[in-house]
Amino acid sequence: MKILVTGAAGFIGSMQSLRLLERGDEVIGIDNLNDYYDVELKQARLARLQAYPNFKFVKMDIADRTEMADFFRQELPQRVVHLAAQAGVRYSITNPHAYIDSNIVGFMNILEGCRHYHVEHLVYASSSSVYGANTKMPFSVHDNVDHPVSLYAASKKANELMAHTYSHLYNLPTTGLRFFTVYGPWGRPDMSPILFAKNITEGKPINVFNYGNHRRDFTYIDDIVTGVTKVLDKPAQPNLSWSSENPDPGTSTAPYRVYNIGNNTPVHLLDFIQALEEAIGKKAEKNLLPMQPGDVPDTYADVADLIAEFDYKPNTSINEGVNAFVEWYKGYYKS
Repeated sequence: MKILVTGAAGFIGSMQSLRLLERGDEVIGIDNLNDYYDVELKQARLARLQAYPNFKFVKMDIADRTEMADFFRQELPQRVVHLAAQAGVRYSITNPHAYIDSNIVGFMNILEGCRHYHVEHLVYASSSSVYGANTKMPFSVHDNVDHPVSLYAASKKANELMAHTYSHLYNLPTTGLRFFTVYGPWGRPDMSPILFAKNITEGKPINVFNYGNHRRDFTYIDDIVTGVTKVLDKPAQPNLSWSSENPDPGTSTAPYRVYNIGNNTPVHLLDFIQALEEAIGKKAEKNLLPMQPGDVPDTYADVADLIAEFDYKPNTSINEGVNAFVEWYKGYYKS
């Protein structure tokens, strides 16, 4: 199968591409290799993919309307895994325009390419951030999510709305996946696991927001990739029992679905830090700080639909995942 993976030099995108290559798919990866974080890490991820003869890389910005239209016309991918985005809740407060360019304009170009060139299934990354001010736990795709607390979250909610419109108008099967706190080898250096590991290793204090009272549904990268692959292989179908009088946000009369992919086991941030300390073999010095704007105190994924539709549930334990992450970290950063 010929599959386009956007954000192929990114954390999830590179690992997803690798999984598809290993099973024999033809993968075309695109990425603009921007400098939001270390470009050398992105190049190192790409180097692993370029060892496969069934991988092709195109450096491109998804926000470029003309280039994206030309790309779809020339390559004609059968299915699309759209993972390219401007990430980060806090960065969206200081640089909001980057989120409109990449997450809104870029997603529009993906939808148009899928529409005009008859893509069989578009699977795209949403985020647990869309739950925003919701406090009902666990977070369910069948609950309303109209109160985002960051522009990043708003852009991901907008993606879901845009996808539904194209599913409805053009019968394009689309599936949105709300990822919950993804971590593991080859992760982003702006995220807490690498920030914590670096400072713990170097004997520097770590910043712990909300005084360590966060709970996060930490989800190991391999579990995410397995879930994406299972969803990709089963294009979204209409929900024939959907009711306009009692509309279900997670399904539709169109071929549109949204799923949570999370470990379904919230972990206190201080317990996550303790697992890092044990894996590294060194105690952390903690700066306990208040909660940051745009952040939420807890995340907890209801994955009942993922289990029902795909017989799948992420299950990597924190200790197992953290140990694998630290082993990679020490090897990659020579620490």
